[in-house]
Amino acid sequence: MNEVWRAGALAGKSVVVTGGGTGLGAACAERLAADGATVVICGRTESRLIDTVSRVATQLSEGGPAVRHFVADVTSEDDVARLIDFSVGETGRLDGVVANAGGGGGTLPYHMQDLDEFTRVLHLNVLGTMLLVKHAVPHLVAAGGGSFVGMSSLSGGTTKRYAGAYTVAKAGVEQMMRNAADEYGEVQVRFNAVRPGFTATEIMEGIPRDSPVYASYVDNTPMAGVGEPSDVADLVRFLIGPESRWITGQIINVDGGHCLRRGPDYTAWVEPVYGHDVLVARAPKPV
Repeated sequence: MNEVWRAGALAGKSVVVTGGGTGLGAACAERLAADGATVVICGRTESRLIDTVSRVATQLSEGGPAVRHFVADVTSEDDVARLIDFSVGETGRLDGVVANAGGGGGTLPYHMQDLDEFTRVLHLNVLGTMLLVKHAVPHLVAAGGGSFVGMSSLSGGTTKRYAGAYTVAKAGVEQMMRNAADEYGEVQVRFNAVRPGFTATEIMEGIPRDSPVYASYVDNTPMAGVGEPSDVADLVRFLIGPESRWITGQIINVDGGHCLRRGPDYTAWVEPVYGHDVLVARAPKPV
């Protein structure tokens, strides 16, 4: 008989959430802890991590903080190895990973992309996720199986004009989850990816609500409006939990239906700066 989605179903489970100091990562950590998991969040800015740990501890009604923090850069293999060792040392096991750390880069067409910036985005999203897979899998296997959730984006499955590195990076995360699901299925380790649409996080606050860029998000979302971090966190909680035991290799949208239409359009921000002919490589790019 399948288990029902119940409060406390993650009691005794140990989960790592990267990029856990703000936004979606913080929301995921809070949701997992509320259902009983011991969570270790990581990020590069310790003050943000401490703030999240304190907030979650205040909201939980019993015991000490179920969320702890570890300062780490997911593009450093040494940092990732220490993060996983620290997390396993907290409970003696590892049951889940939420590879949330990521981000975008320069908003430009490909012929104007800076190589160092393009590479940085690929390293942060793709390499950072791969290092987590590499170091977490043996512990997930030792625990008898587990769940790894990669944080993708609407941009992983549709175009996002002038965000060339980000779209490629998120598509890479998705294919990694599919491939890993195939490789580790026999040892009961599941891999899935989540595709959030426009979600009201600190990063997305940088898009003015009266701008055509914001309108391009809302106009292409059948349910209109924007999502909340809790919408994404609830899906992540489901994928980490026992209720999703037969789900692996999937890419799941949580975007109000935005994936049914077209991606956001940043032309209104980029074109006035460079001009249309420069953006389509019909004129020389500025020196």
